[in-house]
Amino acid sequence: MSILKYFSFIKFSHTLFAMPFAMIGFFMGVKSSGYTIDWKLFLFVVLCMIFARNAAMGFNRYLDRSIDKKNKRTSMREVPAGLISERAVITFIIINSVLFCLSAYFINYLTFILSPVALIVILGYSYTKQFTALCHFILGLGLALAPIGAYISVTAEFHLIPVIFSLIVLFWVSGFDILYALQDEDFDRKENLKSIPVLIGRKLSLYLSSLLHLIVVALLFISGYIGEFGLFYWIGTALFVALLFYQHVIIKPKDISRLNIAFFTTNGIASVLFGIAVIVDILMNKA
Repeated sequence: MSILKYFSFIKFSHTLFAMPFAMIGFFMGVKSSGYTIDWKLFLFVVLCMIFARNAAMGFNRYLDRSIDKKNKRTSMREVPAGLISERAVITFIIINSVLFCLSAYFINYLTFILSPVALIVILGYSYTKQFTALCHFILGLGLALAPIGAYISVTAEFHLIPVIFSLIVLFWVSGFDILYALQDEDFDRKENLKSIPVLIGRKLSLYLSSLLHLIVVALLFISGYIGEFGLFYWIGTALFVALLFYQHVIIKPKDISRLNIAFFTTNGIASVLFGIAVIVDILMNKA
């Protein structure tokens, strides 16, 4: 089986959404520990992110295989198209789940005992579309574990600022996932699947997504103020906010043709630029 099929299967490029925030959490932990970077620890944090997302995406694809087969947009995904067998997917999920917990074990005791909880959240998301329109927020919660999890990996304790970054991820991801769900509104309604667009319609979904992203903007300013960040943080914040605004400008109630640009390109770029800016700010302000 070609490894490229698995990269496509799990949409590996989408790791960019949460990975920069995990790195922010890691380097905030480095700052609190006196700027001593443990590169072995850094590697395990990255591996945890990769294995956790692999397990979550694999489980989602496995659970949705019959639904994906009915949906014209998703019918050519690897499992419904027969490119990857169901047995191979189950094996993939188990291996990545075990590797995630094992990587957490080599970080510290707290991350290890919390790793099953993280797995329950990120795997459990896949069930939620069958019974609640709040599924977008469960997805956001799963990715929101990244910054606080990475911070705990370094410090083995909680702190307010990483929690705020986790809230930023929660509302940011929930907001853009609501936008992404617009393309399947009719199909989801027909199949009795739950989503915000199915529940309140396209126009109100756009308003709700905008509101969630306005909360993100407020949290960015709160974290910047409380964390006493410097110039690079605010540059990163300006870029992130501008790209959030752009994705809402290009999606209209009567025209969602540019949805993929808003979802994949804009959010990926926003996350990477913000992550780089904040990490540079952390490393340059050692006082």
